Amino acid sequence: MKSRIIALFLLFVILLTSGFGCKVESAQVKEAMKPVIINYWRVWDDEDAFDAIIKRYNLVHPNIKIQYRKFRYEEYEKELLNAMAEDRGPDIFSIPASWIGRYKTKIAPMPESTTLAYPEVVGTLKKETITTVKTNKSLSLKDLKNNFVDVVYSDVVVKEKDLTTKQLKEKVYGLPMSVDTLALYYNKDLFNNAGISVMPEYWNKTFQQYVQKLSKQNTQGDIIQSGMAFGSSNNIERVADILSVLMMQNGAIMTSDTGNEIKFNQKMPGEDNDYYPGVEAIRFFVDFSNPAKEVYSWNDKLDNSMKLFAGNKLAMMLGYAYQLPTIKAEAPKLNFGIAKLPQIENAAQNTNYANYWVETVSKKSTFQNEAWDFVQYITKAEQAKEYLKKTKKPTALKALVAEQLDDMEVGVFASQVLTAKSWYHGKDAQAVDQILAEMITQAKADPDKLPMAVTQAAQKVQQTLE
Repeated sequence: MKSRIIALFLLFVILLTSGFGCKVESAQVKEAMKPVIINYWRVWDDEDAFDAIIKRYNLVHPNIKIQYRKFRYEEYEKELLNAMAEDRGPDIFSIPASWIGRYKTKIAPMPESTTLAYPEVVGTLKKETITTVKTNKSLSLKDLKNNFVDVVYSDVVVKEKDLTTKQLKEKVYGLPMSVDTLALYYNKDLFNNAGISVMPEYWNKTFQQYVQKLSKQNTQGDIIQSGMAFGSSNNIERVADILSVLMMQNGAIMTSDTGNEIKFNQKMPGEDNDYYPGVEAIRFFVDFSNPAKEVYSWNDKLDNSMKLFAGNKLAMMLGYAYQLPTIKAEAPKLNFGIAKLPQIENAAQNTNYANYWVETVSKKSTFQNEAWDFVQYITKAEQAKEYLKKTKKPTALKALVAEQLDDMEVGVFASQVLTAKSWYHGKDAQAVDQILAEMITQAKADPDKLPMAVTQAAQKVQQTLE
């Protein structure tokens, strides 16, 4: 009898210490179900744009609380950098895609997988919650390329050396919920008064004739109505983007394939080719502020292009979808439309320009695993579709493009996302914008030295890459 008791006791000890009954799994579940608070910082969108999305996420992950905070653009970067320096920064933060180079050392790239707890209520008569811990593969580079519009892959994927293998490896540094594009805003009343019924498709003579018809001067030679917001840098919204897309459309190569050499000041490839597409694109732009040119329609004395357009004094300007609410708020009775960005006539393909923000995870976050899981969740089609509907923004996902084409507000912008491009702005995108603006000022001061101004700008931008 004594030996039987000893045998049963030993069996119990073996079962207990071997983990029978999922004791090891229970410890893992307990760890995975610990309360997690994810601080999420963004600009532009109110919290209600994410309310339903966050609630659905909480149904699957009730232990993860998302605390959303919206900032004004003017205060955002200063607050973000100060918070990071003081270790009180967010787990997830949103930045323009062009800032990735600048923030790379502060970002935790997307991991190969995420591991989270998934509670599930089971049973019919007697219900109980069973929690399992699952490891899910993150979005692959192939899926990134297939699911998102092309510009996203080129902007968010960064090559860096793997510390273990010493090999270059591509890593994802952010994912977008939308991609905006430059389009042509036009005043319908001014077009009707000038007898123009067809929108310009190309930067050709027809477009230039439109500008002449739509521009008016008083007896003193002051511009009282402008045909197009081209030619200056201090009073035209998003002028650096406009210059970029004009150069790219004209065939300028902005950077080398590796992104470490600025090339927009160089001539077309070919020994016998003496054409500088970047320089000629800038010349085309600057001509609109030259009183000696027939297309003269702009100068530094005019008001900001957005205000002038809202004030019914500007026939055409280039702008993004995100500027639409501002125009409607400032000029609710303005009769205007939006057309596709004009292209170079007979070009092999269309070239549009992308401007967008990405959601990314802080390297200092304690919850990088959960944060990246949430970023991947909100950028999937189901969640993104709901977000885009509420915020009226063009999609970043190929699968949603067709659904947005007939939308009265974002259809034009969405129609251009598949051909939208950008270029690497180095570690200080804001400095690059300023350099391009100064290039225009220099070119206007001395048009004969335009090639030199473009070359000097390229050299200054090169320094931001280094």
